[in-house]
Amino acid sequence: MNLESLAALKPYLSFFHPVTMWVLLALAFYTLYLGVQVRRTRLAEGEPKKELIKGRFAIRHHQVGSIFLALIVMGAIGGITVTYINSGKIVIGPHLFAGLGIVGLVSASAALVPFMQKHDWVRNVHISLNVVLLGLFGWQALTGVQIVQNILSQMGSSPTP
Repeated sequence: MNLESLAALKPYLSFFHPVTMWVLLALAFYTLYLGVQVRRTRLAEGEPKKELIKGRFAIRHHQVGSIFLALIVMGAIGGITVTYINSGKIVIGPHLFAGLGIVGLVSASAALVPFMQKHDWVRNVHISLNVVLLGLFGWQALTGVQIVQNILSQMGSSPTP
């Protein structure tokens, strides 16, 4: 299969990665919400703790975080692949490096999970990594909008066959 045979898919492929990443950014904030609820549950006492336990926040946080890990890695690979299909090269720049940083941070954060039960400092590192990850991901989303705008302007200025 050569790149020319994918020409019909190019307009759709260009937007699959950005849409996926915006959905994942929303999922990241939901995961943050669940993590905050886990912390509230751990620190609560008495009746409030019993009520919070019913929310099963720890299980949900772990499950959604696991899905987020898998999708962010696949989304990053997809973004790099689509860039290569569309331009014949991988564009080396801040957006790529930030995306690779996000993949590294989410992987490191997930790797800490088994050690969080016994060490509070590991939990704090997990939280810190995720705060940095969210900031980087927000910036990544903004630079992605600029890239999409460039793609749209190129599509609008290219002659139609």
